[in-house]
Amino acid sequence: MKTDDRPAPPLRGNEREMLRGFLDFHRATLAMKCDGLSDEDLRRQSMPPSTLSLLGLVRHMAEVERTWFRRVINAEDLPFVWSDKQDYQEAYDATNATRSEAFAAWQAEVEHSRRIEREAESLDVLGHQPRWGEDVSLRLVMLHLIHEYARHNGHADFLREGIDGTVGT
Repeated sequence: MKTDDRPAPPLRGNEREMLRGFLDFHRATLAMKCDGLSDEDLRRQSMPPSTLSLLGLVRHMAEVERTWFRRVINAEDLPFVWSDKQDYQEAYDATNATRSEAFAAWQAEVEHSRRIEREAESLDVLGHQPRWGEDVSLRLVMLHLIHEYARHNGHADFLREGIDGTVGT
């Protein structure tokens, strides 16, 4: 892995600055866990029957960003990137995926998410989450994404260690 050049989350700031900072830190952590690996390494699966891989995590997080920011908060009528059935699990199977396609999709969704968050009047902006049948705030979405990244970055730690022994935060 390359040296750690992730943006440090703020130690002080308003709520929005803190949420934005921690979300960007976790996004950068996922990218860091994938640094310096070949497509083959990034596709390496954890253990049967799981299809979990680093590239699968990147694809999954592209779907998560797309769903929560674009579909829920921005009310965009968009399909999933990798699933016709709106199944987040399908993104995990990166058997035939490449770094370039997965990272291009993920980075594009992250940029959409950042734009939507910046343009939102406040963290109280609401969107509808059809799976829950409820309206949710941008605040909840940002907290949920931090939780998703933190959880999956834990998976990425184990996956990376299994590939080349690299460990760390």
